[in-house]
Amino acid sequence: MSTDSETEPGFRSQVRGQRTALLVLGVLGAILLGFAVGTLARIPLDGASEPDPGAVDIGFTQDMSAHHAQAVEMAGVALLRSTDTDVRRLAYDIMTTQQAQVGRMQGWLQLWGKPAQSVDGFMAWMTEPSAGHHGGANTAAQHTGPSATMPGMATAAELAALRQVPGPELDTMFLRLMLRHHQGGLSMIEYAAQHAETTAVRTLAETMSGTQQNEAQLITRMLSTRGSTPLPLN
Repeated sequence: MSTDSETEPGFRSQVRGQRTALLVLGVLGAILLGFAVGTLARIPLDGASEPDPGAVDIGFTQDMSAHHAQAVEMAGVALLRSTDTDVRRLAYDIMTTQQAQVGRMQGWLQLWGKPAQSVDGFMAWMTEPSAGHHGGANTAAQHTGPSATMPGMATAAELAALRQVPGPELDTMFLRLMLRHHQGGLSMIEYAAQHAETTAVRTLAETMSGTQQNEAQLITRMLSTRGSTPLPLN
C-alpha cells in the first residue's frame, strides 16, 4: 500500500506533465492562428492590394520573430515554474500574444519567398536610405550596419539562471529580464511602424508598440511592489 510520501512526488510530476502538455498545445494553437492571419493579410480587399514588401518589412519580420521567440521562451519558463498568480498571468499573455505574432510574421515571410531569418546579422534594415516617407521625422534609432545581437536580449547565462533560480527570485528575475526585453525591442518596432512599405507590417508594429509599452508599465509596477528595480538596457 503506498504512502502519502510515495504518491505525492508522482502526483506533482503528473500535474507538471499536464501543465507542459497544455502549454505546448496553447503555443501550437497560437502559431497556427498567427500563420493563418498572416496568410490572409495578403489577400486583396475591395480591389486594393498591398505594395511589395521592402527591406524594412522583410528585415523587421525576420528580426522581430527572433526577438519574440526569446520572450516566448522566458514566458514559458515563468509560466511553468512560478507560483505567483500575477506573474503567471503576465507570462501567459506574453507567450500567447507574441507566439501568435511570430506565426503571422513567418506566414508573411513564406508568402514573400524570404527566409525565416537573415544570415547577415540583425537590424541592418534600419539603415535603409529610402525609409522615412511614411511616418515623417524618424524618432527611432538607426544603425550603421548589421549587429550580432539585438537590444534587450537575455544572454545564455541569464536564460540558464532563469531556469534554476528558486521561488520569488524567479519572479523578480523574469520581470527584470522581460522589462529590458520589451524596452530593447521598441526601437525596431517604432522604426517598422514608421518605415515599412506594407500596411500589414506597419499596423502590426503599431499594435506591438502599444501592447509592449503597456506591459512595460505593468512590469515596472510589479517590480516596485517586490522591492526591485529595472535592469539597465543592454
